[in-house]
Parts: sequence; C-alpha cells; structure tokens
Amino acid sequence: MQNRRNGIYILTILSFITGLLTGRAFYFNLGYMFSALLLLSMFWAWASVRWLVITRRTRSRRAQVGRSFEEQFIIRNLAIIPKLWLEVRDESNLPGHVASHIVPALGARSQYDWQVKTRCAARGEFKLGPMTISSGDPFGLFYAQRRIEATARVIVYPQIAEINHFELPIGNISGGEAQRRRSHYITTNAAGVRDYVPGDSFNRIHWRSSARRDKLIVKEFEIDPLVDIWLFADFSSLSLVEASDIKRVGGTGPVIPNASGIPQSTEEYVAVVAASLAQHFINLDRALGFVAYTPNREIHQPERGSRQLTRILETLSVARSFSGYSLGQMLTLETPYFTRGTTLLIVTSSVDTSWVIEAQVLTRRGIRPMCVLIDPSTFNGGKSSDEMRGILQMANIPTVIVRYGDDIAAALAQRLI
Repeated sequence: MQNRRNGIYILTILSFITGLLTGRAFYFNLGYMFSALLLLSMFWAWASVRWLVITRRTRSRRAQVGRSFEEQFIIRNLAIIPKLWLEVRDESNLPGHVASHIVPALGARSQYDWQVKTRCAARGEFKLGPMTISSGDPFGLFYAQRRIEATARVIVYPQIAEINHFELPIGNISGGEAQRRRSHYITTNAAGVRDYVPGDSFNRIHWRSSARRDKLIVKEFEIDPLVDIWLFADFSSLSLVEASDIKRVGGTGPVIPNASGIPQSTEEYVAVVAASLAQHFINLDRALGFVAYTPNREIHQPERGSRQLTRILETLSVARSFSGYSLGQMLTLETPYFTRGTTLLIVTSSVDTSWVIEAQVLTRRGIRPMCVLIDPSTFNGGKSSDEMRGILQMANIPTVIVRYGDDIAAALAQRLI
C-alpha cells in the first residue's frame, strides 16, 4: 500500500513538472486527476471506519471450565456510503476466544452479525475487548483504523466434579439429616426468622428484627442442628508444585491447559477440589464457610444457599498460589473464627508437617479438622507425601488422598484414612 501510494505521489509530481516544461494542459489535468484521486481515497478510507456501531452481546458474564461461552457481534453502517470491507480485531484475553472477523461489503444503512462460541479451558477473570476496526479505500492507497476502548469482564469458574458421596468425620455436636427439621417449640438451636402468624408464642418474637422491619418477626428453631463446615483452601506459594511446561496468561495469570483434563498444577487441583466440595455441601443445605489467601485474604462466613456457592466460586476463579504465608501461619491467623464443634476441611498439597501442630491445637478446642491432601509426589518434581500421611494418621486427622490424573469424584468418595 505504501509503495502504491508513493507511485501516485511520483506520477503527480512528474505530471506537474512536465506540464510546466511543455506548457501543455494535458499534463496539468493529469496532475489534478492524480491529486483528486489521493484526496478522494484519503477521505474514503477515513469515512470507511466512521458512522459504525458495533455491539457485542453475551448470554452471561459467568462461564465454567469445560463449558461454552457464546458471544454475538452486530455491526451497523449508519452512513449512506457503503463499506467495501471491514476488519474487526478483538483483543480479548480469554484463552481460545477468537472473535476477530472480516466483514464483507456492508451496504448503506445495513448491518452484519456473526457469532463466536468458545470452550472455556482456563479459570479466571478475563477481559473482553477492546476492539479495532480497520478498512481502506477501493484503490488500496490508504488504510484507516478506529479503536473502540469499551471492555467487559467475564468470570470463568473452575471445573466442578459431581460428588455423590463424601465422608465427614463425626463432630462434637450431634446432628444428622434425619433430624434436620423445624420445631414447633423452643429449643436451644435457633435456625432463622420469619414473619409472625397468628398462634405464634410471644416469647418467640425477635424484637430487634421486628423493630428494624416495622412488623412482627419470630424466631424459628431446629430439633437437631448440623455443625458448620469451614472449607480452607491452601494457595500458599510454598505448597505449589507444577509441571515445568505450564504456561500462564500474561506470565502470572491463569494456567493455560495444553491438553484435556486438569493441568498438572497443584493450584488447579486445589481449586477444582474446593469448588466440587463447596457445591456438594451447598446442595446438602449445609452451612458452609470458606477461607483462602488468594493471595489476598478471602473469608466468607458460614451460610447456606446458591449465593454462598457463587461467592466461593468467584473467589476460586481468581485464586493464585502467590501467598507468602505458610499453611500453618494461615491456620494460626484464622483460628479465632472457628467455633467449637466446627468441621474444618483443609485442601492442601503442603508436605510441611508444621501445620499439623496447629491443627492439633484446633482439635483441643473442640474443632474437628480433616484434610484433602493433593499428593505432590504425583506432580512434576514434587516431594514424597509418605511422611505427611504418617503424621496425619498419628495426629488422628482423617485424610483423603487425591493424586494427579485421578477422577476427582471417585477420589473424594474413598474412605478416610
């Protein structure tokens, strides 16, 4: 394009020089024609990327590893000047998402649309956009670009394995699925509040809630409660083991899989196991709390319901093993938040036995810890976990072992050791 435009410049100059030397009007007219061609081409290229509206629509700003993410693009020409061709370049960093497109001739007041469907392969928070629209004139002399800075975010949740069974240790507070029902009389186990209905006893009224909502609110009670479960996901940099050929978005972002299945990184296995367990307990209507240093401290107090699951999955989506705290230090910092009778479920790949001492301290406080150990010896260059398993067994901490390449649902369904 540059050489072609330089050729027109040279022909224009030669035409005017020849006209001056010969005095013939033909050469002046030829120079004027070349000048008009340059001006017309320049304006056409400039106008070809103006008076355009491009819209990108997504079904949801949330996706999940293994599922599809869909986008629809619509580009409209608002001008009466047709667009001979348009090149749309998308700068999204979602791995495998190729939304760039060549738009054919776009007539006056017309539109063109296309769809992009991408299988999500990596968890994380990704940017959609910006986009650059390029075009040119019919003679190929000028090239114009227009950048659209608008961006959006999409969160890709980690992969979740459907767990049919997971064995929990017996806690210090009685409880069970069969007895989990509302009581018509007052017990020591308050379960929530609801609106007052005629016949409710006045000693069940929760006066603070009634004052705040300006109507009578009463407390509900359970016969037999279930203990809270805290899920502790270890994203310490000291626990990270991964293959040497692992690649990340931007060098420090999400892991980009180079094959099917979960990447050979303990970070990814911790995220998948924690997400699978979170969904399992939420589906059982258990009160679930969550703690992780991702590397920022993230803590979600125990709650039930899909909203709690969404919070946990969003945290796990962006979790990275960059925290400088060891697992033992993290347990020490979070100990005050665990109440007596709590079941503490630790998901880690750490073979540093010092954290077991802190777990034993929790046991003496009436907290029941258990461990899902991501066996680092099955990853590239990971240390043997034999000593860790022996110490966990001597400390009477129930343990489930997950190895690289295991079926996560089957591994978590195995009996505790």
